[in-house]
Amino acid sequence: MMTTLLRRTLLGAALLAPLVATAADKPLVMGFSQVGAESEWRSANTASVKAAARQAGITLKFADAQQKQENQVKAIRTFIAQKVDVIAFSPVVESGWDTVLKEARAARIPVILTDRAVNVSDPSLYVSFIGSDFVEEGRKAGRWLLERAAKTPGASLNIVELQGTVGSAPAIDRKKGFEEVIKANPKLQVIRSQSGEFTRAKGKEVMEAFLKAKDKKIDVLYAHNDDMAIGAIQAIEEAGLKPGKDITIISIDGVKGAFQAMLAGKLNVTIECNPLLGPQLMELARKVVAGQPVEKRITVIEGVFPAEVAAKELPNRKY
Repeated sequence: MMTTLLRRTLLGAALLAPLVATAADKPLVMGFSQVGAESEWRSANTASVKAAARQAGITLKFADAQQKQENQVKAIRTFIAQKVDVIAFSPVVESGWDTVLKEARAARIPVILTDRAVNVSDPSLYVSFIGSDFVEEGRKAGRWLLERAAKTPGASLNIVELQGTVGSAPAIDRKKGFEEVIKANPKLQVIRSQSGEFTRAKGKEVMEAFLKAKDKKIDVLYAHNDDMAIGAIQAIEEAGLKPGKDITIISIDGVKGAFQAMLAGKLNVTIECNPLLGPQLMELARKVVAGQPVEKRITVIEGVFPAEVAAKELPNRKY
């Protein structure tokens, strides 16, 4: 005969079972802070994250920082207060994250970096970084220019540079990688370099200023993203010059707008920076929350697309 204690134990287990199952079935909750919507690339990145979260059954709490670090810090603190399972964010700038990331660690919430890196005193403040190698993207741009310059040996080329957001990882690294490579040819000189803030409007504005300074002829434009390059193309045309011909244009991202500009003969090459990180991010988040080991640095594979391949590649572009 079943004892009273055993009956109570079995009854308690039966009542508890649905609660345990419910807890196990509870969807993973991710707090995600995005830089903003400053470019075609960023919009595609956001769409990829949102779609991947839906497909993975992950509840996504999304915050747009509008390119302001203070908005991201506020969003991360909100995610901590909401006790999300994991926090992911694409940092506006590299520095200034130690305090809020320590708060996340104190709350036992793991942090994943997407697209952009941070400069922190303790790398253990985040568990993993998934994104592009921005230095290598800059190197690819530099190598393409070296090869083009080699076709006219001895020629001097004056380069103007449209940098990304001041203090951001892609702006710092794309400049570093490009300069590292072009120094092999002393006749390639960056004569002006200024931030275009990764936006089309600012890229046009800065390029207009570059063109008005007529002390030196501009031979090459190196833009840290396609949107700034497209804005600069407008400025070049308004100045009565032919982009892609009078001024060689190199940019980074590989968005559809860049391929369309190449088809029109206005852009010479775009270096790919893949924004479709959503599926990899969701897979990574599940592993992190489950306590599984993950790589500290996950790099995506990307290519170089000169104008000659634009017509063939444009139909394949997903962003």
